[in-house]
Amino acid sequence: MNRRSRLVSRWLLLIALVATVVGADETLHYPATSGDGPRSSLVIHGALDLPQMRPLLEGFQRQNPGLAVRYRNLTTLELHERFLAAPDEADVLLSSAMPWQYRLANAGHAGSLESPAAQRWPGWARWRRELFAITFEPIVMVVNEAIIERFGEVRSHADLLALLERHAGALQGQVVTYDPASSGAGYTYAIEESRLSPRYWDLVAALGQAETELVDTTGEMLEGLIEGRYLVGYNLLGSYATARLVDQPQLRIVVPEDYTLVTQRLALIPRQAPHPEAAERFLDYLISETGQGVLARETTLGAIHPALDGPGTATLLRQERGEALRPITLGPSLLATLDDLKREALLTRWQREFTP
Repeated sequence: MNRRSRLVSRWLLLIALVATVVGADETLHYPATSGDGPRSSLVIHGALDLPQMRPLLEGFQRQNPGLAVRYRNLTTLELHERFLAAPDEADVLLSSAMPWQYRLANAGHAGSLESPAAQRWPGWARWRRELFAITFEPIVMVVNEAIIERFGEVRSHADLLALLERHAGALQGQVVTYDPASSGAGYTYAIEESRLSPRYWDLVAALGQAETELVDTTGEMLEGLIEGRYLVGYNLLGSYATARLVDQPQLRIVVPEDYTLVTQRLALIPRQAPHPEAAERFLDYLISETGQGVLARETTLGAIHPALDGPGTATLLRQERGEALRPITLGPSLLATLDDLKREALLTRWQREFTP
């Protein structure tokens, strides 16, 4: 079969597997093709866009054709609230909202995975055997080449701060970042950076001087950058930027040299999962060398498995960036980001520094 035939076959398969979009409720459904009958099924709720999730689900069902798989794509907040309202609806929860996932596990909502793969998973990428990081995604900047040609290279947070302080007038309204008051990701990055960098608050003030636009998602930032409404984007999810900007040569992705936050998507199996055996099988797949290999080759999410060291892996990124990488720690410190008093204090200062 030649390459074109393979591509046509792939698209026909995708159509046959019934991908539906209904309002904000995006789903993928893979009917069982053999095996145990209608009771053999798996329900996954995730905050991960369909193009990134699809190859993982296809690879899993090739290994498990007797399982009917349904994936529902939600925002991080929707996923969390839906679980609290119906803790027995989904078999697996997958989310980049690290503090919320940790809170669920810490509160006893996660079952334990006792497989050999779970025991071998790196200690820094799991909490007990209940919560597993499966991706390694740097937080990046995106800079229009026109800015680099006019004002010079932007390689670090220090470079960005200097750019904003010297040329705030020229950049008025043309910089974009997360709104920490309305975005869970934006708030998480803000609290992490305020711990990491003594000059973080100077950067927030400089963003304010440039009348930076505040939005809720990386997708909104990328849309504005592609359309030319923004020339600089700060704190975008690198996995989404890499996938979206592949045909946008005027936009450069910058992995900051001084420090780079790294977020991870966390997977757990709810204690009340309706199909626990299928859930364990899927989570085992996500942390297997096979599943992580699919993730490295066919997505931009960054594989963690220590046996993988090529493009699309945490191993290669660590070799290239070394100590500059700052993965958000998977542990009790995540709960501090959900403390109401700490949140109010940080947002109050953020607004004070941001407002000229």
